[in-house]
Amino acid sequence: MKKIISLALAALMLLSLSVFALADEADSDLAYVKDKGTLVVGITEFAPIDYQDEDGNWVGFDADMAAAFADYLGVDVEFQIIEWDNKVLELDAKTIDIVWNGMTLTDEVMEAMECSNPYCANAQVVILPADAAADYETVEDLADLTFAVEVGSAGKDAVDDLGYDFTEVSTQADALLEVSSGNSDAAVIDLLMAVAMVGEGTGYDDLAMGASLTSEQYGVGCRKGSDLADAVNDFLLEAYEDGTMEEIFAKYDVADVLLDQTSLSEDAADAETAE
Repeated sequence: MKKIISLALAALMLLSLSVFALADEADSDLAYVKDKGTLVVGITEFAPIDYQDEDGNWVGFDADMAAAFADYLGVDVEFQIIEWDNKVLELDAKTIDIVWNGMTLTDEVMEAMECSNPYCANAQVVILPADAAADYETVEDLADLTFAVEVGSAGKDAVDDLGYDFTEVSTQADALLEVSSGNSDAAVIDLLMAVAMVGEGTGYDDLAMGASLTSEQYGVGCRKGSDLADAVNDFLLEAYEDGTMEEIFAKYDVADVLLDQTSLSEDAADAETAE
């Protein structure tokens, strides 16, 4: 009888362990992505981060990095255009798995998502008509202007913090169009986008960069509590050390904004040890 009871208890323990293992797997975004075989990446379209080439393929330094991460996981990549202000809702609804789109690591973003280590330095810069830029050299000079900003963006937050008037538009590209068409006095967009799209030899040679309002860092966003963020960090470290990141960023002439993933990984390890 004791032997039967022991066997029954052992079987029960194995069953319990199996149930817990299945529960853990069910909670794992990494397992979820690998099981379905596709990483769905939430983006908006702007160069040189995420944009389409002449053949309709998604390219840009973030698009290339996301595709390399999907390959690292052994899955396909799919890019999904989203409304930027709805990125957390899209993650939580599992219509996308990850946000990899020049996303500034603000306190609000890091509270709402599970974020990777920062991988890229950036700033929010003011865009003005080229023939007026010299009249607005300081942040204080901008006080009477009306700005166009992307809804839910770091640029919107920067202008809002200053107490300046602004109109929200769907994308940073729309913000540039508002200034070029004369509907707004100025726009605030990412520095990396401004370098690619504003000034001589670009599609907006009638516009120019003005003052920087903030300095910031980009990161990748996942669902809150997601183990996919740790996988991104592992990938970023490996891609930095083997030169993949530098190669991709150099392709788009932005290699100088790369952040050292080795030191970031060491800092994170030190913080865990301290805890």
